Amino acid sequence: MPDFQHAQLDWDDNGQPSSRAYGDVYFSRASGVDETQHVFLDGNRLAQRFAALPAGAQLCIGETGFGTGLNFLCAWREFEALAPADARLHFVSVEKFPLRRDDLHRALALWGDLRPWSEPLLAQYQAIHPGFQRLLFAGGRIVLTLLVGDVLDMLPQLDASIDAWFLDGFSPAKNPEMWTADLFAQLARLSAPGATLATFTSAGFVRRGLIEAGFAMQRVKGFGQKREMLSGAFQGPPQTAAKPWYARPPAHTGERRALVIGGGLAGCASAASLAARGWRVTLIERHAGLAEEASGNPQGVLYLKLSAHGTALSRLVVSGFGYTRRLLERLQRGQEWDACGVLQLAFDEAEDKRQAQLAAAFPADLLQPLSREQAEAVAGIELPAGGLFFAEAGWVHPPALCRCLATHPNIELIFRQDVQLQRDAEGWSAYCGDQRLAQAPVAILATAAKVRAFPGAAGLPLKRIRGQITRLPATAESAALATVVCAEGYVAPPRNGEHTLGASFDFHSDDLQPTLAEHLGNLDLLREISPDLLVRLHADSLDTASLAGRAAFRCTTPDYLPLIGPLAEREAFASAYAVLAKDARQVPEIPCPWLDGLYLNSAHGSRGLISAPLSGELLAAWLDNEPLPLPREVAEACHPNRFFLRERVRGQKH
Repeated sequence: MPDFQHAQLDWDDNGQPSSRAYGDVYFSRASGVDETQHVFLDGNRLAQRFAALPAGAQLCIGETGFGTGLNFLCAWREFEALAPADARLHFVSVEKFPLRRDDLHRALALWGDLRPWSEPLLAQYQAIHPGFQRLLFAGGRIVLTLLVGDVLDMLPQLDASIDAWFLDGFSPAKNPEMWTADLFAQLARLSAPGATLATFTSAGFVRRGLIEAGFAMQRVKGFGQKREMLSGAFQGPPQTAAKPWYARPPAHTGERRALVIGGGLAGCASAASLAARGWRVTLIERHAGLAEEASGNPQGVLYLKLSAHGTALSRLVVSGFGYTRRLLERLQRGQEWDACGVLQLAFDEAEDKRQAQLAAAFPADLLQPLSREQAEAVAGIELPAGGLFFAEAGWVHPPALCRCLATHPNIELIFRQDVQLQRDAEGWSAYCGDQRLAQAPVAILATAAKVRAFPGAAGLPLKRIRGQITRLPATAESAALATVVCAEGYVAPPRNGEHTLGASFDFHSDDLQPTLAEHLGNLDLLREISPDLLVRLHADSLDTASLAGRAAFRCTTPDYLPLIGPLAEREAFASAYAVLAKDARQVPEIPCPWLDGLYLNSAHGSRGLISAPLSGELLAAWLDNEPLPLPREVAEACHPNRFFLRERVRGQKH
């Protein structure tokens, strides 16, 4: 990430951009749209293929070089015109130097007839940071996964089955580092059987390299003044699958119906992602409404706990933050969310050192180091130190986000039912006592630590952590607080006349009744954040006995990563892969003994606002055999089977 930068553009007299780094144009000066049509859409026979898609089917396009998004927009337009109404388009594109939003706006203004598609892209084109970034359009019918980074770094992380390749990017003469045997091998690895490929170049070494990788390529008529281009199809052998315990379960081919147990953020996100893909979802919540437990706080913070070392958790956080941030545009700003920014104070020497590492590792539009004076100017109050400022972050009213996610005609809500999940001949059934409330071939457990009530998940190492927030009445003076400020705790600008302050950590208590002791502890956290704000809140005159707040349980795992994905049968897993206890390098050719149709979405800890929404997309990708919205390594790090695997390899028991 240290070398990440946005595209540096030069603009000619006709308003067309070129890359300063590569000295090359982004599209034909004659007609970028006509070039895209001839080279990539016609070169992959997409008009015929879109029209021939069966109802409910999907097609996946892979691209090297997103650039101005022109190819994506043209493919979207043609898909919308020709494909069945319930078909879906996945577009996966790599871009090393993404355009800034204002540059993208300027470039796309060249094509007024693309405005119905370019305007939604511009609206979603924010929080585009290094790594995997997922953007949704047309109610989720069109899915764009941007891989922000060097193509030879990003494609090896991708898990997808690509039906058509747009081999784009700057010309081989201008960008020789991209057009290599390693790239061609990755295209082959990711290609579905018979995948097509088209590219504007006819360079001999490109043609030979693609043929060696397994593509049957031929020279065909090029666009405009280019005499020839390349077009072809993948004819090589299927590529090696993932290790069996992380492989995709057999594709679901039956009725597209699912049960989701749990009406918090993870459950609502799971239901929303499936509903957008045409699944009929029954969401069951034991309380009287959504977001009654950990997702029920009045203000949650988009807090990015990052590492400078590219950990799986850090990559999950960057991708999840971008997805949530784009999702929040659906909510009412000021009442249900606010992009006021988040300031993380460098409250001690260790934190100051950590922040210096982060500032060197991440781009400035994600986080920016501020001096104390700069931080005070941003926050509007006096502070004890400077820190890192996340300008795109802010606070969210989690219940509003849950309601937004769960509002879909394909989602049925059932409240006030504490159910047990049972496997039967018809799939999974949700019982309340002896009454069967609902049945479906797929079930998703999104009940935090309560997933262990299901016998198949009983051995997973989950822990509950009690947290309590305090609600403080805003004053005329405290209303000056303009951004969320964090140290060991956090305080948010006022919503409905109240600040949210918190949150405590209690690893032992099972009582959810708010306590005075923890309210006082939260006030101590506030004193560390800003003694000035404490004065502004008239804390000395507060009736502490009447302080309001709420408590809930966070759920986390020993490695602090969530549980997202399909679940195996634990004892059968132990038997199938017993050899790993002797030699962890073995990969037995034994299919994983899945609990057919059962998935988990749990253990998001205090990061649920960032990780839970994207987790719904990850579950949908597992179920519908779609491109994963995260690097394969990160998805495996979040996989429930990781703990069963560790039991085998290390002889551990949880």
